[in-house]
Amino acid sequence: MILVTGGAGFIGSNFIHAWFAANGGPLANLDKLTYAGNLASLAPVSAREDYRFVHGDIGDRARVRALLAEHRPRAVVNFAAESHVDRSIHSGGEFVQTNVVGTFNLLEEVRAYWAALEGDAKSAFRFLHVSTDEVYGSLGFDDAAFTEEHKYEPNSPFSASTAAS
Repeated sequence: MILVTGGAGFIGSNFIHAWFAANGGPLANLDKLTYAGNLASLAPVSAREDYRFVHGDIGDRARVRALLAEHRPRAVVNFAAESHVDRSIHSGGEFVQTNVVGTFNLLEEVRAYWAALEGDAKSAFRFLHVSTDEVYGSLGFDDAAFTEEHKYEPNSPFSASTAAS
């Protein structure tokens, strides 16, 4: 079992489809279903016995703790984030709450879960945080692509909150 957060979003839902196409095994999807979440994109997998949708927020530590205890995942893949640069410029508070505080709360619960694992389960456990290249700033038309070695140069509340996460 893996736990995916933000799986009803564009990238998360595509990951879920690819996961099942590759016979990746059981998956639980925790999503707050904000403006970016679309359960219709998950309709093809919604009836699978090895798929479970959970409506909730990564910042809800009790909910995350309960999901970890119930499903005992071998990995957590975090796609959950407030996105869209224009929205962040008009109202940055939601971005800080989800992308910084929410990610922190998720990490704390996953860290506690991982700390209680033993042996092979502990050494094999993985946490993958998915982000955006916008944390590196902006590229000109002829600029080379960003790499992980580039320094962070966020230019919006969205990219700054994502860089912080």
